[in-house]
Amino acid sequence: MAEKIVIALGGNALQSGKSEATAEAQLEVVKKTCEYIADISCKGYEIGLVHGNGPQVGRILLASETAKDVTPAMPFDVCGAMSQGYIGYHLQQALKYALNKRDKNIPVLTVATQMIVEKKDPAFQNPTKPIGPFYSEEEAKALETEKGYTMKEDAGRGWRRVVASPLPRKIVEIGAVKKLWDSSIVISCGGGGIPVVENMDGTMEGVAAVIDKDFAAELLAEEVGADVLMILTEVEKVAVNFNKPDQKDLDRLNLEDAVKYIEEGQFAPGSMLPKVEAAMKFVRANPNKKAIITSLDKAIDALEGKTGTAITFA
Repeated sequence: MAEKIVIALGGNALQSGKSEATAEAQLEVVKKTCEYIADISCKGYEIGLVHGNGPQVGRILLASETAKDVTPAMPFDVCGAMSQGYIGYHLQQALKYALNKRDKNIPVLTVATQMIVEKKDPAFQNPTKPIGPFYSEEEAKALETEKGYTMKEDAGRGWRRVVASPLPRKIVEIGAVKKLWDSSIVISCGGGGIPVVENMDGTMEGVAAVIDKDFAAELLAEEVGADVLMILTEVEKVAVNFNKPDQKDLDRLNLEDAVKYIEEGQFAPGSMLPKVEAAMKFVRANPNKKAIITSLDKAIDALEGKTGTAITFA
């Protein structure tokens, strides 16, 4: 049987920091991304895709708030749903084309996915998830004063708005994703899923938050019985003492060492930390399986054990 892989795509796979954040520019980045994804599919792996939406949902929200005097502003959860739709559309279009070039005729589709979170999740009291564009410190302080945003410095790259990032508890549409898995490449849990809480009467209600896509991908990987959780990011390997003279890239990382490094503060919150924590959660639940963290262009090599960081139980 083909190995099942859930792939979590980082922001750099969807949008370049070197070009304008237009739909056209983002589509060009996605086209390049999907060449790599198509190659993975053609290697015989069964894959499902999860993507982030931090920059995109932030811009959608910013546009909606800016135009509030012309048309009513959309709530946060609706903006998240919008980002799922257009990012999924870009991925569908680009990946289908890349697969067709390789004579592989397989449907690619997006499932608008709701993710149940808990109303009392402590994350709502401590916003940590970066969204939207980067700002200078001066611009960030002005936005805090003017709009009441919570702004934090993001891993040395600038200042960004942060919102609550509750843990995903249940994928509402998981039944549909499972049914589609064997015949399609399914894009689901986009942006971590549209965050909703479940009311006593069974209805769902959207909340203002962005779920971390790595934790959403981990939950999806558990639900579909994936053999590998693959988290793609900007770096080839996880490192300790990152960007320091004594930086050490890690080929393997077990749970014991991962806990030690986290206690040392080796992994930046909102950056590498959630990736490592999601990988740990997956292998803790599946001791005989592994998670991989690597860059998009090294994905196949990492699956073949040639590079990347493999996170294992022991």
